[in-house]
Amino acid sequence: MHYGGDYNPEQWPEETWHEDVQRMREANVTMVSLGIFAWSRIQPAEGEFDFGWLDRVLDLLHENGIAVDLATATASPPPWATTAYPDMLPQDENLSTYWPGSRQHYAPSSPTYQRLASELVRALAERYGAHPAVVMWHVNNEYGCHLHYDYSDNAAAAFRDWLRTKYQTIDALNAAWGTNFWSQRYTDFAEVVPPRKAPYSHNPAGMLDFRRFTSDTLLGLYLMEKRILRDAGITAPITTNFMGAFLPADYWRWAAEMDVISDDNYPDPNDPDAHLGSAFSRDLMRSLKPDVPWILMEQSSNALNWRPTNAPKAPGQMAALSMQAVARGADGVLFFQWRQSRSGSEKFHSAMLPHAGVRTRTWREIVGLGAELAALPELPAGQRDASVALVFDWENWWALENPDHPVVLDYPALVQRWHAALTRRSVQVDLVRPTDDLSGYRVVLAPQLYLLTAAAASNLTAFVEGGGSLLVGAFSDVVDENDGFRPGGFLTQLGPLLGIWLEDFGALVPVEGPGSGGPGQSAAVVEFEGGSATGRLLAEEIHLDGATALGSFAGGRLDGRAAFTVNGRGTGRAYYLATIPDADGCGAIADVVLSAAGVEPVLPGLPADVEAIRRGSVLTVINHGRDSATLDLPAGTDLLTGEPSGRRTLPPFDYAVVRVD
Repeated sequence: MHYGGDYNPEQWPEETWHEDVQRMREANVTMVSLGIFAWSRIQPAEGEFDFGWLDRVLDLLHENGIAVDLATATASPPPWATTAYPDMLPQDENLSTYWPGSRQHYAPSSPTYQRLASELVRALAERYGAHPAVVMWHVNNEYGCHLHYDYSDNAAAAFRDWLRTKYQTIDALNAAWGTNFWSQRYTDFAEVVPPRKAPYSHNPAGMLDFRRFTSDTLLGLYLMEKRILRDAGITAPITTNFMGAFLPADYWRWAAEMDVISDDNYPDPNDPDAHLGSAFSRDLMRSLKPDVPWILMEQSSNALNWRPTNAPKAPGQMAALSMQAVARGADGVLFFQWRQSRSGSEKFHSAMLPHAGVRTRTWREIVGLGAELAALPELPAGQRDASVALVFDWENWWALENPDHPVVLDYPALVQRWHAALTRRSVQVDLVRPTDDLSGYRVVLAPQLYLLTAAAASNLTAFVEGGGSLLVGAFSDVVDENDGFRPGGFLTQLGPLLGIWLEDFGALVPVEGPGSGGPGQSAAVVEFEGGSATGRLLAEEIHLDGATALGSFAGGRLDGRAAFTVNGRGTGRAYYLATIPDADGCGAIADVVLSAAGVEPVLPGLPADVEAIRRGSVLTVINHGRDSATLDLPAGTDLLTGEPSGRRTLPPFDYAVVRVD
């Protein structure tokens, strides 16, 4: 179990380093990430490297038994580079330049940036490839975090090359993009530009391809550095830190290139449901590479610095959220950062070792968590503990981000709403793509799967025919991979499976915002046997074509019309919900589907803010609530105390880790 954080010794005088390693040993730190933003210190000028200080730091850490996740330092080019080569700077959609003075100020498609970054990585690999302290390599940092998209001439040239490779001919691009609309037809790839500032909406297929290009370009930078490290003979694992559900990068595609998944996650202590959002991110990270434990690469020890208000974490909350990551598949808990910065933009960001030193609650909690993690045995990896899967598809997200839809949909928020409902019911969930192997699941939920490929539709159909239960949400199976309609209307692929056909989407008035005070319908109540659900955003007009109506709209323009349906196919069931439920509605609908499929909770009867997670034979129960919770745990051994498990009272933010008999 790795434990530690980002270490930035270049910010401190050398005498501080010795105190750092002494404190690291007190806190049971096992690994630090080193050199993430040290390019200007490692390379003070082009062709000139200063490795002496880094040699001494690495040796000092190794002598004290602390391993290193060594960064390639390419995330923030030094001033000499951008001064000498201003062509490497990125630009926004207005072609305004992003200047130095912050970080991530480089155009990913810039040949100059790629050359300079490659030279730095080769030098680091040559010098430290065999250093015994280095157990992992950390490529760049949070790709695309601040600069989601680059629209510079470098990006334009690279985008055209990407399109030539994909489409081969300009006629094929015109057909895919539907460029006869609005006189957009191209006669040469040279005429294509990124979706820069325009009078009105961009071509949606072009926008979708630009998002694909951006993800591929960022991934290409990672692969460039990874190849350099491997060519140098380095065999240690190589990673880069993800950021949960992050729009610009399709992490499903990236995951295949990662030796280990790592993630940065910063729940907001002001949010009483913050643990639900972090649970979703942790399940996503585990699901990206389920056979390999992942690493929580960054989190905060206490308050942040970059939100409008930065509340401190409550006593015990940092450890509870850390243990949540371990329970959901992590074999490493790290922080940004080890020692709190004295200057710079993040000087108010908390750290493992605060400005106020070792007398603080933060330090006591850091030491306590380190001791607990050190006491844990090796935990199982690679087991599928979930019988429910939730579809989360990046290309669908990108397509939903395009404008000009019946209603604006926040795709990750809607997916997380379902995940939260299941988490509150102590039902374990994996995240999947619609084309993944679904055979091991009893239930698959697919909310708002607007863009649905033929391969994905075939896979979902096969899942149901093989005995699975599929719930499809409104505004699904609408467009193809080019964000265009298929002949025949909507639900052209899943309609026969669902036993319905869709006539109209029926947008509802948002609860807040323009139109919310007018006469339009803002909610659609669905009533079914044993319960009801309130729908928002859409109330679709569907027609039964073999399906059975489980629930109907009550009131409003669709009063009495089918809203929640089921259709048998093979040995499975296909459900459809013709609206988008609120949080309580997600739970009510999920109860129907889960009960029919025989899905049991990990631990029944838990309070709403207590989560239970299985990791093989290890059960973790965490109380994220503000009140104590008394629970009956299954028979086993508490791995933190060594005592038999049983009836247990968990104070707020306390947890139990039990190996079940």
